[in-house]
Amino acid sequence: MREARKAYELDEVPIGAVIVKDGAVIGRGHNLRETGKDPTLHAEMVAIREAASALGGWRLSGCDLYVTIEPCPMCAGAILQSRIRRVVFGARDPKAGCAGSLYDLLTDERFNHRAEVTEGVLAEECSRIMKDYFKQKR
Repeated sequence: MREARKAYELDEVPIGAVIVKDGAVIGRGHNLRETGKDPTLHAEMVAIREAASALGGWRLSGCDLYVTIEPCPMCAGAILQSRIRRVVFGARDPKAGCAGSLYDLLTDERFNHRAEVTEGVLAEECSRIMKDYFKQKR
């Protein structure tokens, strides 16, 4: 939630993510698409890049990703490609979610890697910050 609040303060869509390995946070991210003028700067992508840099390689085996909102198709693809073990998210995203809402890419058996998924952690809080942000924008 701290990362999501950072995005909110920057007038970015308030989504935050952290990657944990062996109990330590090795990657953090919040949305920076507007700030960085880059469509790939989603919270998960920023956290994945930081974690890969911290580990010195692209394989994030044994890592868990915690994110406030269900990952989109791009982020779900990056999660699979980086071999993240588990994804824990707060609120579903009915318009772009790919961990069960629109698609279920993270557990699709046709891929050579799958991630365990836990949803609904702090769902109300994660949903509330999004609703507050978009209410303010309209």
